[in-house]
Amino acid sequence: MRIFKNLTVQVVIAIILGILVGQFAPKFGAELKVLADVFVKLIKMVIPPIVFFTVVNGIAGMGDMKKVGKIGGKALIYFEIVTTIALAIGLVVVNIIKPGVGFDKTGLSGADISKYTKAAEETSHGFIDFLVGIIPDNVVNAMAKGELLPILFFAVLFGLSLAAMGSAAQPVINLFDKLAHGFFGVVNMIMRVSPLAAFGAMAYTIGTFGLDSLKRLGLLMGSVYITMFLFIVVVLGLIARFFNFNIFSFIKYIREEILLVLGTSSSESALPRMMERLEKYGCSKSVVGLVVPTGYSFNLDGTSIYLSMAALFIAQAYGVDLSVWQQLTLLGILMLTSKGAAGVTGSGFITLAATLAAFPMIPVEGIALLLGVDRFMSEARAITNLIGNGVAAVVIAKHENEFHPPALSDEKSPAISA
Repeated sequence: MRIFKNLTVQVVIAIILGILVGQFAPKFGAELKVLADVFVKLIKMVIPPIVFFTVVNGIAGMGDMKKVGKIGGKALIYFEIVTTIALAIGLVVVNIIKPGVGFDKTGLSGADISKYTKAAEETSHGFIDFLVGIIPDNVVNAMAKGELLPILFFAVLFGLSLAAMGSAAQPVINLFDKLAHGFFGVVNMIMRVSPLAAFGAMAYTIGTFGLDSLKRLGLLMGSVYITMFLFIVVVLGLIARFFNFNIFSFIKYIREEILLVLGTSSSESALPRMMERLEKYGCSKSVVGLVVPTGYSFNLDGTSIYLSMAALFIAQAYGVDLSVWQQLTLLGILMLTSKGAAGVTGSGFITLAATLAAFPMIPVEGIALLLGVDRFMSEARAITNLIGNGVAAVVIAKHENEFHPPALSDEKSPAISA
């Protein structure tokens, strides 16, 4: 019976039970969404302080402004290259398979997309607006709203300030370290109810949309799943191999976080645990603190694949034939808009609406085609985002000689291949 005490097993069982409840008691299953909502709120409650304390400690412990800038710069270059590859792969696959050609748009007029288009209009996607938005008007307000990039910006400045103080700042660093461990303890408590969250989320998804919703857009969903699988195995696998670690061993190591994301459809739900796991894997606290939170806005590989495929799918469904240059223009717009997407469920739709608004050749109302199955695809992109950010942290840590794997290994330690 010890196997049932394992969190991974509990989440898998919860997901299966959620599917059964959603299928055979859909009305009841739809009401269970509250379980997932409460869990995600609990996780989001601790993300701001964990990011703040972890980054401050990492920067203050590093004590070198040039090193901080070097790591941050390399991370941003890596993010841009990999997400551009993800966008391009999405465009290539959807051009080959053409899942939107001949799509039946009957009943499309009844779908409500106003909340996504309105949110897209209210969101600033310009480069200057994006840069200005990184600087918080009020640090406390940024903490309260859980805005990761402004929190990260202030934490880097505060960490550099402590580093400049030298030994005088040590009591503050020690206090922050203890506070960070305290918040990670809260995360461990919250994680005990993660199977309930996975059960509720899956019951809601199946109960609301039904298994039949998978059939209508099955080709697009299959294309998205296959593309993301190939991206993880081939692109991230080759990157991992180049930096001397095995992608499959790494995925096995973070399997609990992956299953949590599968259940909740939000990569943000696994952020605190992921940071802790990467430190145990061997990445330094400073690299994890800088790379992972930043990656949640700049390195969303799964979201990038989804956005490019969804945009072209809508074009195909409406019979809009885009030339190579028009598709390259769309790629350029996506390179900007995809950087502002958050790691929570629903943000992909808002970003897609903003992209289509900036590219009027594709009708924005076409996102209604995806409403029925977006929830199923959001799980795939959230998992891809999680794995992509984990690989990025290991790559940057290894490149900067900030990777120090545990000297002794046990059955829970990561398997690192030469």
